[in-house]
Amino acid sequence: MLQRLYSIPTILLFLLPILGFAQKPLKPSPSDIHQSIKKLNVLGSVLYMAAHPDDENQRFISYCANYKYYDVTYLSLTRGDGGQNLIGPELRELLGVLRTEELLAARSIDGGKQRFSRANDFGYSKNPEETTTIWDRNAVLSDVVWAIRDVQPDVIVNRFHHDKKFPNHGHHTTSAMMSVEAFDLAGKNDIFTEQLKWVAPWQPKRIFFNTSWWFYGSREKFEKADKSNMFTLDLGVFLPLKGKSNSEVASEARSMHRCQGFGDMSRRGVNADYFDFIKGEKPTNTDMFEGINTTWTRVEGGAKIGDLLAKIDQNYRSDNPAASIPDLVKAMKMIEALPNGHWRTVKLADIKNVIKNCMGLYLEAVADSPTGTPGAPAALQLEAIQRANVNLTLTGIAIQPSLFDTAMQFVLQNNADFTYSKKVIIPANAPFTSPYWLQKPFSTGMYNVEDQTMRNFPETPRYAKVRWSFLLDGTTPLEYTTDIAYKYEEPSKGEIWKPFDILPPAVVEFTQSSYLFTSPAQSVTVRIKAMRDSVTGTVGLVFPAGWTAKGDNTFFIARKGEEKTVTFNVSTTATSGEINLGASLSIGGRDYNMRLIPIEYEHIRPQNVLLPAQVKASCLSLQVTAKKVGYYMGAGDEIPDALQLMGCRVTLLEDKDLTVDNLRQYDAVVLGVRAYNTKQALVIHNSDLFEYVNQGGTLVTQYNNNFDYTTDKVSPLPLKISRTRVTDENAQMRFVKPDHPVLNAPNKLTDTDFQGWVQERGLYFPTEWDPAFVTPLSCNDPNEAPADGSLLIAPYGKGIYVYTALSFFRELPAGVPGAYRLFANIISLGAKNP
Repeated sequence: MLQRLYSIPTILLFLLPILGFAQKPLKPSPSDIHQSIKKLNVLGSVLYMAAHPDDENQRFISYCANYKYYDVTYLSLTRGDGGQNLIGPELRELLGVLRTEELLAARSIDGGKQRFSRANDFGYSKNPEETTTIWDRNAVLSDVVWAIRDVQPDVIVNRFHHDKKFPNHGHHTTSAMMSVEAFDLAGKNDIFTEQLKWVAPWQPKRIFFNTSWWFYGSREKFEKADKSNMFTLDLGVFLPLKGKSNSEVASEARSMHRCQGFGDMSRRGVNADYFDFIKGEKPTNTDMFEGINTTWTRVEGGAKIGDLLAKIDQNYRSDNPAASIPDLVKAMKMIEALPNGHWRTVKLADIKNVIKNCMGLYLEAVADSPTGTPGAPAALQLEAIQRANVNLTLTGIAIQPSLFDTAMQFVLQNNADFTYSKKVIIPANAPFTSPYWLQKPFSTGMYNVEDQTMRNFPETPRYAKVRWSFLLDGTTPLEYTTDIAYKYEEPSKGEIWKPFDILPPAVVEFTQSSYLFTSPAQSVTVRIKAMRDSVTGTVGLVFPAGWTAKGDNTFFIARKGEEKTVTFNVSTTATSGEINLGASLSIGGRDYNMRLIPIEYEHIRPQNVLLPAQVKASCLSLQVTAKKVGYYMGAGDEIPDALQLMGCRVTLLEDKDLTVDNLRQYDAVVLGVRAYNTKQALVIHNSDLFEYVNQGGTLVTQYNNNFDYTTDKVSPLPLKISRTRVTDENAQMRFVKPDHPVLNAPNKLTDTDFQGWVQERGLYFPTEWDPAFVTPLSCNDPNEAPADGSLLIAPYGKGIYVYTALSFFRELPAGVPGAYRLFANIISLGAKNP
């Protein structure tokens, strides 16, 4: 086997479970420390592979990490950018950021590590051929090979079947196909040779498919299936050091996938999982890990290390973890003496962390603000304390990269706090903090990451860190690195931590998500937010020929965090089409054209995302006769903003507003996406909504999935929702009822109105409905039967009921002109012409 090559960025990958979700310093319990000691003596590695966040089997990941003590990594080909969002408005790349952090939160619970490829989740795909047409197949395959070579797994486990004869999401099947192909390629030295500067070829022992009854269609069919090629694991084992069953730990981890609605009930008892052998060295008994040496004897000169670690494990005292330190130091020095290699790197980082925890060593580096800007000062407060009564001297502190470095000889007394204050200047060339995969233009199918060593990283490594140097017992040097963070006190919650981010001196955004030019001129307002004190500059709009903007473009903002709006009178000679309208700031001779999108939820670490300050501006003819619209939010979307752009007066309805007496004031009432999947109040108020229609109102229900309803009735007339969807956003829309008012008034629709749609036509189409419904539109993906359930309209009493599975929640925020015209017609179906 070729010797492993290393670079500093590659070594950082081993620390990602620590760096990824732990801006707040960890405070491990004695049982946590004991588990990490046991893990030191196991040299086994597993790579689990699938396509999206939430595809992974948390039970298996936790079993490997917490019961077998293996290193286990989940490689998700995508970040889940194309999914829906049950908890907020984030979609596309912002949803990818949210789901990335949810995965890191899950891994912080189940003990796994996390990686990704550069593939962009472009939405549901019906087959692997479509998937690999939109993805760069070779690039994604190289990312899988890179992960295998870097992780060096003994065993690979796929979540999905690699045979495309089994129907599944195209991304799912592709993830398994690439895993099987990469299994054969990763060990070859003539494949993806550009990687060999950092990693060596690696051949895993075997690969499995993590099957279940779901892939067979029912539990009954699975019971009858031939299992002679399958291996069974009980993933419901009890974990004494955690005081929980493995299934309970897995449920906690799975419940981090909140934006996808995967909160999970805890379980106990036997929980069998099945693993279908694919290729490699087939085990000769019932143990899928049979024949894999996971002891220190797999490393030349490692046998004595294993013996010593076994002794440390046996003699560990939960009432005095520090008693293990002398032998841990001996073991660390033995590991340091080994030749460079994968397990030396992994276990050296692990054992140093164990020693730190046994010393009760707490290290903290916090800034006086959650953000800083290049060239500006940042006041830092450092803290170190040891609680094990050891002989520990702090010999140096370095604030990296090259911000401050000092040597010292400070003896840390037992349980005596050491604090140190330092003001540093953030370098003028410091990079801004933002997800690295979003920093260059990207395509529908792929993110652009040029740096090979950054590929697979779950998130951007923090720029500012503190390196602490210590001397233990006067002879043993130790170094630890902590990210700089920010903390504050919130009376209702206590101590709150945030990352320390570096941002531009100011950011700019449009006050609307898109603009509709139904006349040659209108006002366009941008909002500028200062990220430091005393910001002076100019702001301008960026547009193509044929557009002009007039307004006072100078601004001054005195204090960090304050905002100022600037309004331009924008005019155009265009009467149709759309453009990208941009905004740019000029400050101190430099241009900044970024908007800031914070993503904050209690279950993830807060994220600041910088994206180009850009919106769609569409020139179109648009009329709407529904002037007063009530909107009842479901899972969360931005359609109320779009309705306001149409000229509607929009009221966001609360549960208490869903009474017939209140609703009859509206020309139309619209239910937000997945309202019947998320809103318990509809159990009570559904009858009011239907009576509103009966008395003459127009009710528009947007898409819901076909399970987990809050009520069994989503329509006043019989209607059955299916999993049918049309994923081709360019699929032909056929006018089945060309004379129907929804296609003619107040806007005359043509084929042009269905051009430029994004990601898909729609999802979860009804396939059965009452004869009273009219279906004016029909569409389908290539080689599939027509799907007529994208838009259903029926009279009900004196009013009109509409169910639509079209993806207006994507199209309207994206500024798609035809989607606006169609939605205007839908809400205007029952409205009188003014």
